[in-house]
Amino acid sequence: MATSLTINGDARSVDAPDGTPLLWVIRDELKLTGTKFGCGVASCGSCTVHVDGFPVRSCQTYIEDVAGAEVTTIEGADTDVASAVKQAWNELSVVQCGYCQSGQIMSAIGLLTENPKPTVDEIEGYMWGNACRCATYQRIRAAVQRASEILEA
Repeated sequence: MATSLTINGDARSVDAPDGTPLLWVIRDELKLTGTKFGCGVASCGSCTVHVDGFPVRSCQTYIEDVAGAEVTTIEGADTDVASAVKQAWNELSVVQCGYCQSGQIMSAIGLLTENPKPTVDEIEGYMWGNACRCATYQRIRAAVQRASEILEA
């Protein structure tokens, strides 16, 4: 069954049966491989994308649930907030292995879009569901704080 949606600003129609996770449509059908498969049960955050501006786990979001929606992947994240987050990630050398980072960045963009000046507790609470195999949590938190500073400048 064809489903119409917008991916990174481009109107698309994808032919996938109901019940197909958005993650597999993004990766296999649309060949956007920045969004990663981690756990498949929405626990690790590696597959985080934005649907209509809100972070969601694409491994547990089904294609029929995003019909007509605006989906943004790491490849299409190009707002001022996204630029600040990416700049902070680079400045603070957050990435170690990098596997979780697209999900971490998409979650950080969601947080700073909702709350441009989060406290440390708010950062930790919002980012809590994003697992990092390399345990770069301190650098991630510092990068979110730095992105907030960049946005304020």
